[in-house]
Amino acid sequence: MEMEQFYYDNKIVKKFIYATILFGVVGMLVGLTLAVMYLFPNMTDGISWLSYGRLRPLHTNAVIFAFVGNAFFAGMYYSLQRLLKARMFSDFLSNLHFWGWQLIIVAAAITLPLGYTSSKEYAELEWPIDIAIALIWVVMGINMIGTMLRRRERHLYVAIWFYLATFVTVAVLHIFNNIELPVSALKSYSVYAGVQDALVQWWYGHNAVAFFLTTPFLGLMYYFVPKVANRPIYSYRLSIIHFWSLIFIYIWAGPHHLLYSALPNWAQNLGVAFSIMLIAPSWGGMINGLLTLRGAWDKVREEPVLKFFVVAITGYGMATFEGPMLSLKNVNAIAHYTDWIIAHVHVGALAWNGFMSFGIIYWLVPRMTKSKIFSTKLANFHFWIGTLGIILYALPMYVAGFLQASMWKQFNPDGTLTYGNFLETVTQIMPMYWMRAIGGTLYLVGMLTLVYNIIMTVKAGETVEDELAQAPALQRISSGRINGEKFHSWLERKPIQLTILATIAILIGGVIQIVPTIMVKSNIPTISSVKPYSPLELEGRDLYIREGCVGCHSQSVRPFRSEVERYGPQSKAGEFVYDHPFLWGSKRTGPDLLRIGGKYNDNWHFNHFWNPQSISAGSIMPGYKWLFDNKPMDISLTQKKMQAMVSLGVPYSESEISNAQQTLRTQAISIEKNLENDPDFVKSYEESKKNAAARGEKFVPMNEREIVALIAYIQRLGTDIKVKETK
Repeated sequence: MEMEQFYYDNKIVKKFIYATILFGVVGMLVGLTLAVMYLFPNMTDGISWLSYGRLRPLHTNAVIFAFVGNAFFAGMYYSLQRLLKARMFSDFLSNLHFWGWQLIIVAAAITLPLGYTSSKEYAELEWPIDIAIALIWVVMGINMIGTMLRRRERHLYVAIWFYLATFVTVAVLHIFNNIELPVSALKSYSVYAGVQDALVQWWYGHNAVAFFLTTPFLGLMYYFVPKVANRPIYSYRLSIIHFWSLIFIYIWAGPHHLLYSALPNWAQNLGVAFSIMLIAPSWGGMINGLLTLRGAWDKVREEPVLKFFVVAITGYGMATFEGPMLSLKNVNAIAHYTDWIIAHVHVGALAWNGFMSFGIIYWLVPRMTKSKIFSTKLANFHFWIGTLGIILYALPMYVAGFLQASMWKQFNPDGTLTYGNFLETVTQIMPMYWMRAIGGTLYLVGMLTLVYNIIMTVKAGETVEDELAQAPALQRISSGRINGEKFHSWLERKPIQLTILATIAILIGGVIQIVPTIMVKSNIPTISSVKPYSPLELEGRDLYIREGCVGCHSQSVRPFRSEVERYGPQSKAGEFVYDHPFLWGSKRTGPDLLRIGGKYNDNWHFNHFWNPQSISAGSIMPGYKWLFDNKPMDISLTQKKMQAMVSLGVPYSESEISNAQQTLRTQAISIEKNLENDPDFVKSYEESKKNAAARGEKFVPMNEREIVALIAYIQRLGTDIKVKETK
């Protein structure tokens, strides 16, 4: 056969590797900063864009989409070209994908600290950035499929199946979860409300973990582990079963994030059932990866890249065993809202995603620069210090989680809560937070070691150039099955049909769970006493979202005696029908707030937001002093927000919308009058008036400042549900 010469595009791989390293350092630095904030909650006191609530989504987005995302793209661009024996379909699309993705990351790094967020976990970015993500993702897909259609290798290897499933599923998840109604250039509301929004969000949230952190890295595992070990994959048949069962089952498991919530029981139980099934395909992939190293374990002792891969695959196995266990209702009742979940997430992220990425970088850079790794000893040091960091991070968080759950549920013989003050649990786990910060520091030291090692490797090597390759052109054969060819063998040479079947497999679960929840009204019974938020409360809710309060406080009471005793009656689906978006949360660093309205007076909240430690000694909540600044709250969009809510089914009347500013001001003035009941407030208020006059500033009355709106929202929570006082 006549051989065709072509060049593999190594420059695009280099770009994604450098971006991976850069954003890995940034994302981990932000994560370590957040860990230290638990120890010193006011370390950024008064700086709004460096507050915990705004930096937390920056950390998650940076490590998931910037670090892990760029690592996947680097590995995918390298492996795809070699598996297909073809250069990428379009250099322009490759570079558009690279620069577009980096601009999206920069946009996230600017908007999230400024408080522009939708509040939906792993999907916090506002609507213009969501559109950009969809467009750039499609660019990547066109480039990927275009390369497949121009390939010189007939059969698509298993890694490519996972790349295709990742492309299709992330597109579907991202688009449907981020259907929003824009109010302004950087403000929107989810079209779903309450229970429905929660289901769609965790259908997305769980499967973002599945199809952004798992399936793409399984594809990388199927390419790089055999390549580095110089061994064929353990079982081709197992890889087929692994792929199809994983992508079909994974999509159903989202509701296990909402157990004991107001989500209908049938949806919860469906999520649990499929989560348990998920053990089989997950461990099938782990076994296939580890057994590929049979006969090559001597290499593991010498080759740091294989060490990273072994711990990564082991971490994947641990996390994918623990995940289904956490979805069992009796285990979830203990673990949910605690630091156990933080440990679980980071075992997967630090070991599976982090170590796979490190191994790939250490293997690719020397090959592309035609050199050897600068220091094998430093790479081994990185491996051991990183492994120690993971252990020191995860183990204290497991202990903290067990301690939280047991203290929250403890009762005295007389039936009262043993630890009635939530803060008692916080003070007990502070040593674990110190250990977590130490573990994170060690992991970051390992990352910085990689940075140095790679810089020195690149300096010693040659400039990265496109790589010359040759392969015979693909001969056209019958489109049908040939001479008893098995169905899957036929499918492996049909990228379009493979993509269509994968799409059908991932859509089935989502359709069966989501459509009935949205369409069948009996799933969400309404409650007549639940009314829409007032204009001031609506503005306060948006401030609650802006400041990231949902990252530390839940708004969902589970039907447990301990929670009902501590927080009030369990959540009801009808309470959330006007909540766009839902704010149930997934972690209780502080207490649940669903029934907080009326529990404390306005002055308590006022002082608590200014200096939480003055009200609750030992609190690790930061102050929110910028809410008190001498500047008026922006209410220019209040009426537009209410009109948007009407479009989403919230029953505001025309008169309520037209009189919104007046209604807002009336409620704000009443809160200010309540604050004046405190002599200390009156004294400091008068002093601030004099100070403003001395500086020549216009004095803004307290009823026009942001803090009043936030107090109004907090005081509204739970008050629609009438609860009789019990002895």
